[in-house]
Amino acid sequence: MPIRRLLVANRGEIAVRVIRAARELGIQAVAVHSDADRESLAVRMADVVVPIGPPQAAKSYLNVDALMKAAVDSGADAVHPGYGFLSENAAFAERVEAAGLVFVGPTPEAIRTMGNKSLARETAAKAGVPCVPGSDGVVESVEEAVSVAGTIGWPIMIKASAGGGGRGIRVANDADELRSQMVTAQAEAQAAFGDRSVYLERFIRRARHVEVQVLGDGRDAIHCFERECSLQRRRQKILEEAPSPALSPETRARLCESAVQLARSVGYRGAGTLEYLYDDESREFFFIEMNTRIQVEHPITEMITGIDLVREMIRIAGGEPLRFRQSDIVMRGVAIECRINAEDPDRNFMPSPGKVHEVILPGGPGVRIDSMLYPGYTVPPWYDSLLAKLVVHAEDRPAAIARMRRALGELRIEGIKTTRGLHLALMDEARFQAADFHTNALEAWLAARPAEPPATTPAPVSPTSS
Repeated sequence: MPIRRLLVANRGEIAVRVIRAARELGIQAVAVHSDADRESLAVRMADVVVPIGPPQAAKSYLNVDALMKAAVDSGADAVHPGYGFLSENAAFAERVEAAGLVFVGPTPEAIRTMGNKSLARETAAKAGVPCVPGSDGVVESVEEAVSVAGTIGWPIMIKASAGGGGRGIRVANDADELRSQMVTAQAEAQAAFGDRSVYLERFIRRARHVEVQVLGDGRDAIHCFERECSLQRRRQKILEEAPSPALSPETRARLCESAVQLARSVGYRGAGTLEYLYDDESREFFFIEMNTRIQVEHPITEMITGIDLVREMIRIAGGEPLRFRQSDIVMRGVAIECRINAEDPDRNFMPSPGKVHEVILPGGPGVRIDSMLYPGYTVPPWYDSLLAKLVVHAEDRPAAIARMRRALGELRIEGIKTTRGLHLALMDEARFQAADFHTNALEAWLAARPAEPPATTPAPVSPTSS
C-alpha cells in the first residue's frame, strides 16, 4: 500500500534522516518525543508531533503501547523504527502489522530468525554461508560449554543469543575461565536482553569486522558492497569506511554473494546488514550475525553507490519491488565515517551532555554530515551519546583521509566535549593510514595514549547502540 504518513519511532540523528527521506517521497512525517526531546531537531522538522512519555527510554521510546497509540492517533499508515530501541523487536513489528499499519523493515519472522544470533548461525549454515566454528545453537550448562569448547578450540567467545551492539560478550582462554564466566554471562544476558541463552564461537585473534549491506523486497535481494568496521572501543564502532581496504576483488565478490544468498534464503525485505569476521591470517571470512534494520554507518555505503538506502526501505515497505539489478550497483571511490559522540576521550569517554553553544558544520566537495545539532540545543543525558556522523567521499583512500582531516578541522561544537579530537589523531595514526588494524587495535592504541584520570561520574544506560 502507498505510504502517505510515516511515524518515526526513534529520536536523534536517525529520526532526522528518516524524516528527510520521507519528505523526498512526498510522505508526511510524524515525530514522537519524550519530555527530554521536546526541543529536538526532529520535532522541529516533522509535520505532526506526538509526545510519548518521560525521558526514560523504557517509558517512552521503548513503550510499545505509547508508540502504537501515537501511530493510530496521528493517522500514520506506516512506522519506521530507525536503529536501536525497537528496531529489531519482532513483537513490535507484529503489533504494527496487527494494527493495519506498514512496518518499514523485514517481516516479524525474519527479525525473529535473523535477530537471534544462534538461529541466524543455523540459518546461515543451511544456506551454505561459512560461519565461525562454534556451538550448534544455545549451550545450557557449564559442562556442556566446556565439552563443546574442546571441539572448537581456544580461545572461546561466550555470546548472548539475543545480544547486540557489542553487549553480552565474554572471552575465555581455557576451561577454568569458561567455567567462571559462563554463569555470569548468562546472568548478564538475562539482565540486558531478557533472555539468558548463550552460544559459543571460536575467538579469532586478528579479526577484522566487515559487513555487507543488502536490500531485498521479499522476492529477490542484492548487495551494495561492504563496509570495514574494525575500529571499535568496547565492541562499539568508532569509525567505519567503505569499501574494506583488506579485501581482494575476488574475496569481495565471494563475501557479497554469500550475503545475498543468505538474504534470499529468508525472503528478506528492506535494508539489512550481514556481519562477518575476516581473518587477516588465513584470509577466510565467517558470518557472525545479521542486523535486521538500517545501520548507523549506512551513509558510507550510500556515498560509494549513490543509493539512498532509507528511501529504498520506504519504497519497498510501500509495496514497490527492487528498483535495481545487481549489475546496476557500481562502487565508486572510498568513503569514511567518523562518529562524533558527546564523550570526553581524555576522561575515559565520560559522557558529556549539556547545552551546545555554537555549531559550525564542515562542507565542500565530498562532505556530508548527518546530525541533530543546532546552536542552543541541549544534549540530554538519557540516551546514546551520538551527536553526528561526519562522512567524506573521495576517489581513493589517501584522498578520503585528507578530506576527513580537513572536515574535522572545520567542525566546531562548543559547550560540550566530543570525540572530534580523537578522530583527528586517528587520521595521523600510521597504522590507520596503512590500513593495518583489526578489532582490538583501537583499544591498544588508546591504552598507549596518555590520558587524564577517569572521572567517577557513572555513564547513563545507552539504549540505542548499533
